[in-house]
Amino acid sequence: MLASLREEVCRLNGELPRNGLVTWTSGNVSARDPSTGLVVIKPSGVRYDELTPEHMVVMNLEGETVEGDFLPSVDSASHLYIYRVRPDVGGIVHTHSPYATAFAAVGHEIPCVLTAIADEFGGPIPCGGYASIGGEEIGAEVERSIGESPAVLLKNHGVFAIGATAVAAVKAAVMTEDAARTVFLARQLGEPQEIPPAEIERAHKRYLEQYGQVKK
Repeated sequence: MLASLREEVCRLNGELPRNGLVTWTSGNVSARDPSTGLVVIKPSGVRYDELTPEHMVVMNLEGETVEGDFLPSVDSASHLYIYRVRPDVGGIVHTHSPYATAFAAVGHEIPCVLTAIADEFGGPIPCGGYASIGGEEIGAEVERSIGESPAVLLKNHGVFAIGATAVAAVKAAVMTEDAARTVFLARQLGEPQEIPPAEIERAHKRYLEQYGQVKK
């Protein structure tokens, strides 16, 4: 069942350690199948270098395992909550990437002081509140605090990123860590200056409409 999506989710989970976003078994990627509404997610506690498509767990939005021999991620309930309340979301990523998680540890947003942040996020990367692990609380806090951004920090925890596809969500997670690292380094030299809101809006609109190979 959903063999191609299981392969894709397995491959995208592998992007997390390759991009320095996770250690050992932490973090996860999930994706929603647009035709069935089923969700494929990483199993709990399996090392990234051991993952195969067969490890991926297929679930319905009610939290029942439809296919798979492994227990799903402990974050599954929160992933499923987001999918239920955000029909536009097709992929979700959770990481504990070090620089972004440092901002989360102190409860600070990542300010929009770089054109790359304006382009990708359309403003500061927000930081939501603390939420308990294991139930829907994290998903509810993500939905409450993420706004129009493709990523949000959760206080004392880490990063959640969303996208129309799992690829887009992974990209947002990678860019979140890149932004956090650059802002941290900039603060060693002085206090970075935030980009004016009108320029953020202009840059973000241009990025969405013109960046990449635009279809004619």
